[in-house]
Amino acid sequence: MLDALEVITTVSVGVMVGVEFSVAFVINRILDALPEDSGQLGRAHGGRMLGAVMPVWYITSVALVAVWAIARWDHHGTGLVVTAGALLILSVIMSILLLVPINNRSKKWTPENRPADWKEQSNRWDRFHYVRVAVIIAAFALLVTALA
Repeated sequence: MLDALEVITTVSVGVMVGVEFSVAFVINRILDALPEDSGQLGRAHGGRMLGAVMPVWYITSVALVAVWAIARWDHHGTGLVVTAGALLILSVIMSILLLVPINNRSKKWTPENRPADWKEQSNRWDRFHYVRVAVIIAAFALLVTALA
């Protein structure tokens, strides 16, 4: 049972990393290359869609890691799991303080109502997101190492 918890947790965090990596290095690059206002509209739609799903995924991942750490407290690798959990908590804090405020504004933008500095705000979101992706990749690597 605990082995299944470890695998489910690692896969869940790994898929989350894949989604966030894809947003950072694939989806946003595709959207930025679209003509005229298409990219901004795509980012707004993505912000609405992923803004609804990702908070649940992040919190569930933190909860799963916490259960793993508690259930295997006396086992080898628990320090790695606790550190991974701390990194995931950091990613949630980063999201709430840095990324969500920008996302909450940008998901409502249209070509008619977006602010003059919308590109700068999108670029700021991208920079914060790159850091968040690095943090969750590190958490995932620690979970994989703890599994091994």
